Amino acid sequence: MPKFRSVNDLEQWRSQLQADKRTHSSSRTTIVVGMGTCGISAGARAVHDAIVEEVQSRNMDVDVVAVGCIGMCAKEPLVDIRQGSEPRVTYGNVTPKMVPDIIQRHVVQGEVIDNWVIGRVEPEQEL
Repeated sequence: MPKFRSVNDLEQWRSQLQADKRTHSSSRTTIVVGMGTCGISAGARAVHDAIVEEVQSRNMDVDVVAVGCIGMCAKEPLVDIRQGSEPRVTYGNVTPKMVPDIIQRHVVQGEVIDNWVIGRVEPEQEL
């Protein structure tokens, strides 16, 4: 981590991080699965495994990331889809049976499955 000598140094570093993030996310699809204890107890491990299997079986160039608690324990398992400059979409109460539809309809076809969505965040609202 760099040393900051002023608020301006910190602001420049933040701007660079945001630019780097936009560059990386503009061309990648990332699927994030909440794997905190609440998520795991709600079935997130099976959902994560189903996503990895589906992505591998389709030979897709997609990042699948397990993270800690996303923060809405009552809606676990939670899955975030981040595709380029599109809004981050969070699906709640995801089951392994939902995974093929999420991959096909959302990731492949770009169709958000509205009745499963519990949240959306515009890219400029992150970080």
